[in-house]
Amino acid sequence: MCTFKVDSILIFTAMKEELLHFIWKNKLFFTTQLYTSDFTELHIQSVGLTNFNSGPDFFNAKIQIGEQLWAGNVEIHLKASDWYAHNHEIDTNYDAVILHVVWEEDVAVFGMDNQKIPTLELNKYVSKQLLNNYNRLFLKDRKWIFCENDIVTVESFTMNNWLERLYIERLESKATEILILLEESKFNWEAVLFQLLCKNFGLKVNADAFFQMACSLDFGIVKKEQQDVFRLESLFFGELGMLNENSEGKYAQALRKEYKFQSKKYRLRSIGLSSVQYFRLRPANFPTIRISQLANLFSMYQNVFSKLMALENMEDFYQFFGVSTSKFWNTHYTFDKESKPRVKKLTKSYIDLLIINTIIPLKFLYLKHIGTIDIPEFLQLVKELKPEKNSIIDQFSKLNLPCSNAFETQALLQLKNEYCNHKKCLQCAVGNKLLRN
Repeated sequence: MCTFKVDSILIFTAMKEELLHFIWKNKLFFTTQLYTSDFTELHIQSVGLTNFNSGPDFFNAKIQIGEQLWAGNVEIHLKASDWYAHNHEIDTNYDAVILHVVWEEDVAVFGMDNQKIPTLELNKYVSKQLLNNYNRLFLKDRKWIFCENDIVTVESFTMNNWLERLYIERLESKATEILILLEESKFNWEAVLFQLLCKNFGLKVNADAFFQMACSLDFGIVKKEQQDVFRLESLFFGELGMLNENSEGKYAQALRKEYKFQSKKYRLRSIGLSSVQYFRLRPANFPTIRISQLANLFSMYQNVFSKLMALENMEDFYQFFGVSTSKFWNTHYTFDKESKPRVKKLTKSYIDLLIINTIIPLKFLYLKHIGTIDIPEFLQLVKELKPEKNSIIDQFSKLNLPCSNAFETQALLQLKNEYCNHKKCLQCAVGNKLLRN
């Protein structure tokens, strides 16, 4: 019998069942001359399929034990005694287990029929190099992510494919959230676009308040009022509770008067959000300025959704979103205090954020909905967008990873937030590659 014995005492203290699953699923062990713990020859035709529900870890495996070919389930544990610790001996879901895969067989395991379950002790067949790679990834201190010293060694083909998958994952996640809004609105794409734009015009500080405002309004009212930007402003400011009775400015008084009329006409109830914030915001990002720009956008275009879906290049998007505030806000950032004259248009960097966070996910979902999605063509649009700038992207840049456009930065954000932060290295293409090296 040929075995590859490693220092099981040293490795076992760091071993995780997740790694055993990974090793079994990918057959990362010596598969020739395998033997059970009772020295019966074993041949694996199929490791089976991962079971994501309750019951054995893998089902529909095909394994020849001695002269007999078995089809059934495989259960995996660090120690054989975990079988009893988890009460599998009294659970009928485990009656069809044909092989118990463990790192260490500390006890013999018997089924409900009192027959010993064949056991494969993996520590005899796993390469020491794979375990060293695992220890290198997981057991040494890292400042930011586990693989920060090694990630740049992964070849570009693997990395590029993984980034594409990560970006699609991120899009799918955003699309799922949008789908909930669409179902609630009975697939009113225009109304959902309005809600999403409101949320993004609020930025992080006022996103929730702006989104609640959008959800509190019947979009049919917005459609009726969008011929006049002044009436749209009064509607938005009023619903947000921003038309303070103490404001003495003529413009605020006129908006307040108009909103009172709208309230009676449409039976509105201002949600009166006291959570609208100015603190730590640059004046250009004040909620007053963003609301006026939002009102001007919907006043300028009657069918915002259909027009946006028809755009195909970045210059068209920049032109579409090239809106400014109404005249009053050229000399104001708040209702009562006058400022130096300045036309306050949406900047290209801000438009980029709108496209990344709102337009791209919504368009992705819409094209899938109508069955005309072309992934390579769609991704090309994202690659034309400039990269985001934030602390996560700065860290990846220091690791010499590509951060040259929004496609790459969005994919890296998905990598950090959904994989690195949750230590899902075994589910990551980078982690897989480094472990197999």
